[in-house]
Amino acid sequence: MIVLDTNIVLDAFVFNDPATQPLKAALAAQEIQWIATQPMRDELERVLAYPKIVVRLAFYQLSAAQVLAQFDAQARIVDAVPKAGVTCTDPDDQKFIDLAVAHKSLLLSKDNAVLCMEKRLLAVGVHAQAAIKFVA
Repeated sequence: MIVLDTNIVLDAFVFNDPATQPLKAALAAQEIQWIATQPMRDELERVLAYPKIVVRLAFYQLSAAQVLAQFDAQARIVDAVPKAGVTCTDPDDQKFIDLAVAHKSLLLSKDNAVLCMEKRLLAVGVHAQAAIKFVA
């Protein structure tokens, strides 16, 4: 199982970042299972309405609805989980950590507040890494 933070989702489904191609291929082939919670989807929906993102969506000839449809097609929504025993300095990232810890999942993030927790997360069975390091 895998947990993707919002920036990774944007890189994959808005910006089509080449670094996310292995991830997208693994998801499309159902080689890995992406799990998320409704609050994670809500965050993505909110971010897709940010003025800077709206401009990028228009540039790539995408709509927020198309990105959300990709999320809905590929992510399995699971129940939100209690707070993990490890705390992130960025409260917006805590939900991703909580889910990854509860499911002992790989957590893909480019956020330094998450990546700097690598050793603490490893101690509870979670690998946190940037998508650039991901190999299916």
